[in-house]
Amino acid sequence: MRFSRTIQTIDVHCEGEIGRVITGGVLNIPGATMAGKLDHLNRIDDSLRRWLCSEPRSGPAGSFCLLTPACDPAADVGFIVLQPDQAHAMSGSNAMCATTALLETGMLPMVEPESVVTFDTAAGLVRATATCQGGKVVKVTLDMPPAFVAKPGAVIDTPEWGAVPYDLCFGGVFYALIDADRIGLAIAPENARQLATIGVDLRNRIAEVEPALHPTTPALNGLSYVMFRAEEPDGALRTCTTLRPGRADRSPCGTGSNSNMATRHARGLAKPGDKVISRSIIGGEFVTEFVEETRVGPYKATRNRVSGQGWIYGISQIGLDPTDPFPLGFTLSDTWGG
Repeated sequence: MRFSRTIQTIDVHCEGEIGRVITGGVLNIPGATMAGKLDHLNRIDDSLRRWLCSEPRSGPAGSFCLLTPACDPAADVGFIVLQPDQAHAMSGSNAMCATTALLETGMLPMVEPESVVTFDTAAGLVRATATCQGGKVVKVTLDMPPAFVAKPGAVIDTPEWGAVPYDLCFGGVFYALIDADRIGLAIAPENARQLATIGVDLRNRIAEVEPALHPTTPALNGLSYVMFRAEEPDGALRTCTTLRPGRADRSPCGTGSNSNMATRHARGLAKPGDKVISRSIIGGEFVTEFVEETRVGPYKATRNRVSGQGWIYGISQIGLDPTDPFPLGFTLSDTWGG
């Protein structure tokens, strides 16, 4: 066996959503800020992401959490999410996975009953407060980036469903939030394939006409996901974030839950101190707490906390044989879609 490159990961899931935390093999990424590093990964050199996120080393489901030295001295570690479509600034479920891996493996010291890890992200500092018992992280509460509604009640015209309203929101990345009943589907496991396919298709159509410009940080520009949502009888919010190339988020989605609270505030349905349960397509739950009002550029915004839990399930070493004919991997339409 001979490897020209190796990567070590701690493999974690957060309410079912996979976040493989890179703990060795990457020293740093060029860029003076986390936004600069994100831009480098997306515009200049995406070979690391492609190598890790494509087959045979990975598949359509799941992410890699890239940890780098922090650019902001107030943070413990830099954080970027690598996914099959691109590198992303922030993910709540993946930040929970990273917090769990850092503390449970001793990369950062665990202090009971609470340990704090501060992530430097392109969307700003994210403070993770981990509730720890008996050497295990049993809950992670994230102080999320400010969330705001950029365009409430925007509309995309479709031949299939007519005019489909959406809220363009930022919760760490940009979302189009769409009520699931607009496409006639319940958010349920048996509908995951249809939801994922339709969600990615709608995302692509919206992105063609909506640049989704961030008011302060150009590296955050661009629509990342469509999230479908529906009110549950008990007041919880059922969610399904859809991710390219075509799959459903297994978790309730932290940045999406952050965005949803901003829409509730914009509609006069939420005030500081309110909490909302987000429930995923497989039944996992996050709790979002509206902390305070703030602003991002011209937008009214909310500061929210999102809580959930991650579980370590494996430790991996990924290598590249120098004779491998697929050094950047491959994708096939049987599992990745068209």
